[in-house]
Amino acid sequence: MHQISEIKFRQIIVMVFSKKSFLYSIVALIAFLPSVLLANSPEPTHHEEAATENLDPEAKTRAQIDEVKSHHVLDSHSFNFFADEETGKHYGFPLPIILWDTDGLHVFSSSKFHDGESVAEDGGNYYVLHHERIYKTDAAGTLTEHDGHPTNAKPLDFSITKGVFSMLIIALLMFLLFRGLGKSYSKNGGVAAGVGRFFEPIVLFVRDEIAIPNIGEKHYKKYMSHLLTVFFFIWFLNVVGMLPFGVNVTGNISVTFGLAVLTFIITTFTAKKDYWLHIFWMPGVPVPMKIILAPIELMGAIIKPFSLMIRLYANMFAGHIVIMSLIGMMFIFKSWIGSPLAFGLSFIISLIEILVTLLQAYIFTMLTALYFGAAVEEHHHEGAEHH
Repeated sequence: MHQISEIKFRQIIVMVFSKKSFLYSIVALIAFLPSVLLANSPEPTHHEEAATENLDPEAKTRAQIDEVKSHHVLDSHSFNFFADEETGKHYGFPLPIILWDTDGLHVFSSSKFHDGESVAEDGGNYYVLHHERIYKTDAAGTLTEHDGHPTNAKPLDFSITKGVFSMLIIALLMFLLFRGLGKSYSKNGGVAAGVGRFFEPIVLFVRDEIAIPNIGEKHYKKYMSHLLTVFFFIWFLNVVGMLPFGVNVTGNISVTFGLAVLTFIITTFTAKKDYWLHIFWMPGVPVPMKIILAPIELMGAIIKPFSLMIRLYANMFAGHIVIMSLIGMMFIFKSWIGSPLAFGLSFIISLIEILVTLLQAYIFTMLTALYFGAAVEEHHHEGAEHH
């Protein structure tokens, strides 16, 4: 059965990737797309412009580049594609603001903020958007600051931000794609059709090269749905983050934290008795050492998903910052030597980032499978207590 899967895997790979020139064109196009991010990113607000208006032209350019980088890697309450420099008009669409304040629920459109330049009123309460954080204020939008940070009350924010909106779109896309793949299997006698031909070998790869080797033939099936979901969810979000108007979702530590917590919960509630035995009371180890090692082993079980969170977040966040910095250098050098060199380097890094988008999904899924495998691993302790 495994040999048949490998043969089918190779046949589909040849069938899907036969048109090499087309694939090279797609890769080159995707690698080029981030170079237009700087031009299409949101313009600074009036407050940000006021902070840079007294700077010399070069320092002002650097400040604007830093602002664009922060806009790209951070989440926002509206989805802006670009802005007109002359009119200051932003082109995009608003997202729903959902707040829980002392007097109850407040739901309104982010267009009321006018990209952070206006005070939003709802139900007699006034709110301002300051660096993508919502504060309660008066009708004039007064913010009381201490050490440069507002001290106004903040309502609980459950808004559909740009990152949340992107995740919902990716979730819907995954549902439609794999629902179609499942239907094609039933209609064509177990043979994928259409776009499913591209995704089928990847599904087989996750099963045969990640799940089975690390979890085992006996237990891998109950984890496959989670492994496939995590792999494609991270991969798709990473690819979307490379697009000009994309969102750096996996570069948000709260997103990677959620993914890591899911791994920890599944590992904890599906682990066998042997897993906990080797954490709290290791067989074959002297009792004094068991007492010392138990807290260390327990801490290790918690640190493992924490490392998943940091690894994915740091790699994706740093990659976007590097690319945006290199693109920004084109505007700083303003020479026929420096600008092309910066563009060429950003193009090369973008190509590498395309590989990283898939590599990070693979690493996260692989380590998750390793943790699941450790949780269901069966041990034999014959004679273990004879020490």
